[in-house]
Amino acid sequence: MTFFEELKWRGLIKDISSDELEDKLNNDKLTFYIGADPTAESLHIGQFPTFLMVERLKRAGHKPIILVGGATGRVGDPRGTGEREKADIAVIEKNFGKIKEQMRKLFGNDVTIVNNFDWFKDMNLIDFLRDVGKYVNVSYMLSKDLVKRQLDIGISYAEFSYMLIQGYDFKELHDKYGVNLQFGGSDQWGNLTTGIELIRKLNNEEVYAFSMPLTTDSEGNKLGKSYGNALWLDKEKTSSYELYQYMLNFEDVMIEDYLKKFTFLSKDEIDNIMKEHNEKPELRLAQKKLAEEVISFVHDKESYLEAVKISESLFSGDIKSFTGKQIEEAFKGIDAFKINEEMNIIDLLVNVGICSSKREAREFVNNSSISLNGEKVTDLDFVVTRDKLIEEKYIVIRRGKKKYYVGTME
Repeated sequence: MTFFEELKWRGLIKDISSDELEDKLNNDKLTFYIGADPTAESLHIGQFPTFLMVERLKRAGHKPIILVGGATGRVGDPRGTGEREKADIAVIEKNFGKIKEQMRKLFGNDVTIVNNFDWFKDMNLIDFLRDVGKYVNVSYMLSKDLVKRQLDIGISYAEFSYMLIQGYDFKELHDKYGVNLQFGGSDQWGNLTTGIELIRKLNNEEVYAFSMPLTTDSEGNKLGKSYGNALWLDKEKTSSYELYQYMLNFEDVMIEDYLKKFTFLSKDEIDNIMKEHNEKPELRLAQKKLAEEVISFVHDKESYLEAVKISESLFSGDIKSFTGKQIEEAFKGIDAFKINEEMNIIDLLVNVGICSSKREAREFVNNSSISLNGEKVTDLDFVVTRDKLIEEKYIVIRRGKKKYYVGTME
């Protein structure tokens, strides 16, 4: 396959601005850019295939520039579902630093990272209307899908003008850095083509753009932060273990599509993985391979191996080998109990709500259904002392086969 054919096979191309782009991607060395608004501290999993395109294009010999939109983040782009809340400028500036650091980690120091606030901060409204607004027809702007969808529920002039700002970004980067290609998610198509129009009219030059399909689940729901079903790529916001568990539960019907979009695995490799997966889908081999590839790229190989260790230890009940940090990762999001003193196991089970009564607690212990930090508790007189805790602090109680409770002794 040519480079372009591979992108099509992976399902990474939706719209292209010109038929010439295929040949240019295969044979030329383009300078491209992608933008991210710092409305959050991190990219999320739904954005990952789009930003992974930076690395794909780099490996094909094209030169990357990443724009973190300190200006556009202040405005907000139309979503088609309603007006965004006004962004807090201090938060935007803080997030810019976080996103920039994340981009460096993902794509290396050879990637140029720019902030569009640098060229917009000194531009006044009259200059913008004269130098940009004059060249974009309102009917053209109204024809864009997200704008049309939001007109029925109301769209502010600020969000309506977003495509002009992004269009000017393309021109600024074209003039300063020689950028001749922009790409983004398919919901950005109107903004991508606005830049092409401006450069065509003001520079009398042809530049290019392509869009990528949005990453969705089998029901067409976006894997995005606004939809409540996404995880962050920042290790501090979403641990490697959380990311591993999230991908382990991806639907079988979507997993081949995700392997193509989220990884650099070849067609032969993916075909072999899917063959093995379909023979024994209960083993979730494809999901595990996806998790390995993604976590190793966005975090590191050691973090992936740590996530596997935590997962396997939880499955086997081997809690005693955990560190305090691993406990915090494995049970993140679970309400933790606290105790202030050593106590009998029966009293503990009742006091923290694991059992509803002392009678029930005794039944669980007598039936060998209670484990504390990986060890079965069968003695009704067992006392939970600090020396029995992990790092003399952490308490992990398993009731039955799967129900876990976590706490600390202060």
